[in-house]
Amino acid sequence: MTSTALVTGANKGIGKEIARQLAAAGLTVWIGSRDPERGQRAVEEIAGSRLLVLDVTDEAGIAAAAREVDSLDVLVNNAGIMVDGDNPVDASVDGFRRTFETNVFGVVAVTNAFLPALRRSAHPRIVNVSSGTGSLTWSTSGEHFRYGGSGAAYRSSKAALNALTVFYAQALADDGFKVNALAPGLRRTDLNERAAASDGDPGEAAAGAVRLALLPDDGPTGEFRSWDGSPVPW
Repeated sequence: MTSTALVTGANKGIGKEIARQLAAAGLTVWIGSRDPERGQRAVEEIAGSRLLVLDVTDEAGIAAAAREVDSLDVLVNNAGIMVDGDNPVDASVDGFRRTFETNVFGVVAVTNAFLPALRRSAHPRIVNVSSGTGSLTWSTSGEHFRYGGSGAAYRSSKAALNALTVFYAQALADDGFKVNALAPGLRRTDLNERAAASDGDPGEAAAGAVRLALLPDDGPTGEFRSWDGSPVPW
């Protein structure tokens, strides 16, 4: 039986590349997209994929999407937004709310809705696409310290996502799940101006996500890994 994967936010950027590589690996891939037209265009580009209209902030829409998927082996929580690059002093509470609605609450809503389908898999895998900027260790002593608190809403949402990754890994360990977070590195996407100007290959980051999605049963769980497989400090 062919394994099945769902990638949220898969109509563009890293998500689209993850979907492409999972399909190339032989999986049937659901392209999660809140925009049906963009999602359909991605499906037309990726053989072995199908469209699943999915807005991770729409509770009723999530429930409807989950009813379309009977069984699932891989869930990649990739959908994410960056509302602004402000530090917490200048940021708005609304900006934090909007960011967390997608990057944190959306992950909880989608994961919980699709857990029944994942439980039907013999080898369930969950990959949360996080960010190295969400590492508190790096933010306080490493390469991201120089950012000076910028992107506070986005970065704190990814720190929260990292915590969720650990808690889901612990809660689902006895059921055979592998739940891990990925730091994709700076990639050429429309996340923000810096990313858009980057020469980072989204496909390279996607390969790291696919590696976690296809972990063997003796693979790690509850870990934060970089795109190249190396560990990232929480």
